[in-house]
Amino acid sequence: MRKIIIDTDPGQDDAVAILLALASSEIEVLGITAVAGNVPLALTQKNARIICELAGRPDIKVFAGAKRPMLRELVTAEHVHGKTGLNGPEWPEPEMPLQDTHAVPFIIETLREQDAGTVTLCVLGPLTNIALALVQAPDIAPRIQEIILMGGGFFEGGNITPTAEFNIYVDPHAAKVVFGAGIPLVIMPLDVTHQALTTARRIEAFRALGNRSGIATAEMMDFFERFDEEKYGTDGGPLHDPNVIAYLLEPDIYKGRKVNVEIETASELTMGMTVVDWWGVTDRAPNALWIKDLDDDRFFDLLIRRFKSLP
Repeated sequence: MRKIIIDTDPGQDDAVAILLALASSEIEVLGITAVAGNVPLALTQKNARIICELAGRPDIKVFAGAKRPMLRELVTAEHVHGKTGLNGPEWPEPEMPLQDTHAVPFIIETLREQDAGTVTLCVLGPLTNIALALVQAPDIAPRIQEIILMGGGFFEGGNITPTAEFNIYVDPHAAKVVFGAGIPLVIMPLDVTHQALTTARRIEAFRALGNRSGIATAEMMDFFERFDEEKYGTDGGPLHDPNVIAYLLEPDIYKGRKVNVEIETASELTMGMTVVDWWGVTDRAPNALWIKDLDDDRFFDLLIRRFKSLP
């Protein structure tokens, strides 16, 4: 059983990632921590609870975390995800409670309570909560099994600026803390997520499941892909965040390389750029497994197989 904490800013693609985790019996979700990102915190914590209820899992504990980045003003992405962050389906108000504890102390205490090296952090949004936990409690760093995160881009450039991917750009200073903490990192950048395209055939496969999770996912993708199809000229938009959970379940779907990755925090022109030493031209030690290739058919087959078990 793989124990994880999901740190997230839902987001339609975050929602699909959460559903995949909750549909997988080999994963134990210790808690979901919300952060401001795609939309403000008041919506991301609400959206996390909506998705737990969609999956029939109101027992999952959801914690609200950072309302804003460590040093910069919050940038959001309603232009992609809609005003709610989960535009597409009609959603009921969540009935399950938000936990009273702030996300950061929850992360710290959970890592201290669990056996060292047994908890993986699955990060689907800006890294603010994780960085704050590491700053407040440096002793947790060696206790983390690994951090798998969606963020960054190198070969594909950026998606919010010419050089920066949204999650890293929103809080580059937090990313710098996390990337420098000596924790095993697996990065799902735009380089790989842009290969996971929600084609019409793939969306229909979710709808054809007939369960509420499959239908809601199809409706979310119908909304979510319109922006990216126009932007990239592709058949379907990239389904970013579920790659984090899919890597946990079937890592052989992916190929990557251990490299050094540094985060730009000084230049406004390239703020939040993930500077990847792909060719080993510096003497900086590798600090991350940078994923570059994906078997996209196997990725979507995994999603469909797991979603069959959801309500």
